[in-house]
Amino acid sequence: MANTQSAQKQIRSSYRKWLRNRYVKGKMRGALLMVNKAIAAGDAQEALSLMPNVASQLDKAAKKNVIHPKKAARLKSRLMHKINALQAQS
Repeated sequence: MANTQSAQKQIRSSYRKWLRNRYVKGKMRGALLMVNKAIAAGDAQEALSLMPNVASQLDKAAKKNVIHPKKAARLKSRLMHKINALQAQS
């Protein structure tokens, strides 16, 4: 258990950050899952229509330092490569 007042405050603070990070990551993962399902089903139009929401969730996570900004960029780039490859097949 925390002995000092500052340590107790740090525990409360880190708990609030953990809750926020968990919420943001959950929204981000849900959006990624929707696009990946559309890609797996071969539905390029559906994946493309979901992409703005995914980009928004990734950018918000990066802005709040939940994930690194370069990770957000990498994920968006990889998704777009998959979608473009899917469109080229059709």
